[in-house]
This record gives sequence, structure tokens and C-alpha cells, in this order.
Amino acid sequence: MKIKETPLEGVLEIFPKVWEDHRGYFFESFREDILAEAGIQENWVQENQSFSTVGTVRGLHFQSGEYAQAKLVRVIKGRVLDVVLDLRPNSKTFGGVYTVELNAKEHNMLFVPKGFAHGFSVLEDAIFSYKCSNYYNKESEGGILWNDRGLNIDWKISEPILSERDQNWPTLKEFAEQYSAR
Repeated sequence: MKIKETPLEGVLEIFPKVWEDHRGYFFESFREDILAEAGIQENWVQENQSFSTVGTVRGLHFQSGEYAQAKLVRVIKGRVLDVVLDLRPNSKTFGGVYTVELNAKEHNMLFVPKGFAHGFSVLEDAIFSYKCSNYYNKESEGGILWNDRGLNIDWKISEPILSERDQNWPTLKEFAEQYSAR
């Protein structure tokens, strides 16, 4: 596996070694020892999979408090623009955004540490898989408005398909004000 650092501390892009021949391909999608060498030492307790049609935007979601989650995300089929937003209050890159295309051709993955909001837009019908370091807890879920103008994210989608929930999250500024008022 090749592991590449990103501009957001702790967020890593992972490229597995893929063996291909006339029958197809093989790769290791998870290697605890190699990931641990890169500083990823999570106990993965839940794995989720979704299917989304082209044009769908999911996010920006996070779990907070004792239910905060690190995620290891990848695309099994199709292509997505994966988006992470740094919500760590004492981070030098608080409010920073990183985007990367994840796709089934490259089999690339992204490690998203705790303290980040995560989302993706579907560029080609996609099966999306992610390991989580903590169990989902409804009371701990949160989000940031996907099209917050202050974030200036180009989702590469002209007419997004969104859930009602994803249309009503606070902006990053509203979130930060709510957080500091606690």
C-alpha cells in the first residue's frame, strides 16, 4: 500500500497494490499492520455500504462526543468526489476542506480521523463502503450544510439529489457559534 498525506493533518489517501491479469484483479483492501505503521490504529467496529445514483450528494455528516468516528472509506463500484471538513476546534486547519475522487478503477481509499465531517457527491452510480471506529448513535449525529458558501466546495454536480436532512444542517459559522456557546 502507498499512503499519501493530505493538507489536513491526519487525513490520508491510501492506494493499495493491485494485481491484475486476464482473470481480473486482486488487492488487499485492509491491512492493519501497514495502516498502523502510518499511524492509523483504529478498532473498526462497524462497516457500512451504500448505493447512490449519479448526482446524489450525501453529507456533510459527523458523530460527536463519545460516539465520534474515524472512517476508512472507499468506492467498490463507480466514482465519487469525497469531501472532508476539519471540525477539530484546536486544529490549525479548522474549517479546511479536502476533496479527492475515489473510484473503483484506482481502488483508492481515504482515512478520515475523528473530528471531521464527511460527505460525497456521486459522479457515476456508486457503491460506497466505509469502516467506522465507533458505533452509530443517532443522538450524536450532526452535520454541516453541504453548500455552505463559506466553504466554497465544488461538488462537481449541477443538480444535486439531496435528503431533506442534508438541506437543513447549519453552516460552519453557525456550527462554530453553537459549539462555542456550550
